[in-house]
Amino acid sequence: MDAFELSSLKRGSHVHFIGIGGISMSGLAAILLDKGFTVSGSDMNASPITDHLKELGATIYIGQRASNIHCPDAVVYSAAIHADNEEFIAAQASCPVVMDRATLLGAIMKLYPYPIAVSGTHGKTTTTAMLTHIELAADLSPTVSIGGELPAIQGNVRVGSGAHFICEACEYHQSFLRFFPLVSIILNIEADHLDYFRDLEHIKETFRALAELTPSTGAVIINKDDKNTCDAMEGVAKNMITCSRIGDADYVAKNISAEDGCPSFEVWEHGECLGQVALSVHGMHNVSNALCAIAAARFVGVGFPAIQQGLLDFRCVGRRFEEKGTAAGVTVIDDYAHHPTEIAATLRVAASTAKGRIWSVFQPHTYTRTKTLFPQFVSALSGADPFILDIYAAREKDTGLVSAAQLAEAIPGATYMRSFADCAAYILEHAKPGDMLLTMGAGDVNKVGLLFLDMAAGKNQKNLQKSLHL
Repeated sequence: MDAFELSSLKRGSHVHFIGIGGISMSGLAAILLDKGFTVSGSDMNASPITDHLKELGATIYIGQRASNIHCPDAVVYSAAIHADNEEFIAAQASCPVVMDRATLLGAIMKLYPYPIAVSGTHGKTTTTAMLTHIELAADLSPTVSIGGELPAIQGNVRVGSGAHFICEACEYHQSFLRFFPLVSIILNIEADHLDYFRDLEHIKETFRALAELTPSTGAVIINKDDKNTCDAMEGVAKNMITCSRIGDADYVAKNISAEDGCPSFEVWEHGECLGQVALSVHGMHNVSNALCAIAAARFVGVGFPAIQQGLLDFRCVGRRFEEKGTAAGVTVIDDYAHHPTEIAATLRVAASTAKGRIWSVFQPHTYTRTKTLFPQFVSALSGADPFILDIYAAREKDTGLVSAAQLAEAIPGATYMRSFADCAAYILEHAKPGDMLLTMGAGDVNKVGLLFLDMAAGKNQKNLQKSLHL
C-alpha cells in the first residue's frame, strides 16, 4: 500500500500491530493510543515495552497467530514479519487496510505542520535526540519517534501537544520514501544493508529520492563534509542547507575544542557568529550531528539560547557510549556501533576517555554485513585487540559463508569467544582498576557488560564473606 490517510479512519477505529514490541512499532502504537484509536498487537515475547503498552490501554497477544486478528479496521506489520507469518496471512485475507510500519509513520507525519526526518547511515538516533532536547528547551512540546531509549522522554516515543514531529528515518527497504517530511536531514551515506541494496549507488539513489520528496516550502539539510552525500545531492533542485566543520557552508563549526572529549565550538550561520555551543557527549563526529540539528532547529524558528541549552542537556541515548556501571575499578561502556565507521569512531572516543586498558568486545550484526564489509571490519578493529563474539543473525540465516571465528583470525590480536560468560570472566580475571570494558554491536552484546558487573559483585561478596570468617 503506497499511501494511507489516518483521516480515513474515525476516532476509536481499531488498528492492530503485528510485531508491536519493536522499538519503532511500539512508539507508533503509543501515538495512536494518545489520539483516541483502539490498539491491539502481537509479539513473540513479552517485554517491558509490551507491558507499558498494556498500561496505556493496548490489547497485547504473546505469540503470532491467525486468531489474534479480530476484525481490525487496519493492520500494521513490521519489517521482521515474513510473508509466511500466519497472522499476516490472516490479516491480508480479512482486513480492509494492511500496511507496513513506514506507511503508517508517513500518515502520522501528515498530522503535524512541522515534520522533521533525520536520516543517514550513522548518527540518526543521536541527532534525533539532540533535536528533541533543543525543541524541549524551546517549549515546543514535540512528538518524537526515535530508534533508542532517550531518558529525557523516558523511552523511544514522546507524544507532545505541539505542531512538531521529529522522527528517525531509516533507509532500510527504502522505508523513508513513504514519509512526508517538511525538513529532511541527511547526515552521511555509506555502504550498508547490502542484503537489500544492490550497491552504494543504489543507496545514494534512495537518499536522493528522499531529498526529492521534500516540498519546496521545506529544506534538505546535509553534512557537506560527507562526499557521498554531496554526490547524491548534486543537481537536486530543493532548498539545500549545508553544514560543515572543516569548510564553507551555511552552518559552520569554528574554533572547535574538547574538554574530556566533549567538544565545544562557535556556530556560524550564513557568515555570522551566533555564539558558543558546548556538547555533553564525546567525539568530533557529534559536532557534525549537532550542526545538522542546529540547522533544522533554526529553520523552524528556534532561538539560539534554546539550542545552546538543549545541546548542553543532551548526554546520552541508550546504547550510545552508555555507561552501564563500574565494578572492580573497571568502567563498563556499551555502544550500538555495528558498522566499521561507527566502530572506528567509538574506539576513538574510548581512547580519549579511558585511563587504562580498553577491553573491546565486538559482536558482528548479520551475516550479510559481516561478509560484504569484512575488510573494513578488519581495518576498524585492528589495534584494538578485540574479543569477537558469534554473529548476531537478526533477520538472517547462517549461510556458512562467514563466521566470527574467521573475522577474529583476520584481525591481529583478536580473540574469538563463543560464550558471553567466558568473555566476561576472562576480562574480570585480567582487568585492572582504571580499565574500560567496551561492548559494541547492535545485537545483545551488552549482556557481556552486565555479566561482568554481576560477576564482579559476586566476587566482592565472596571476598567480604571470606574476610568476615577470618
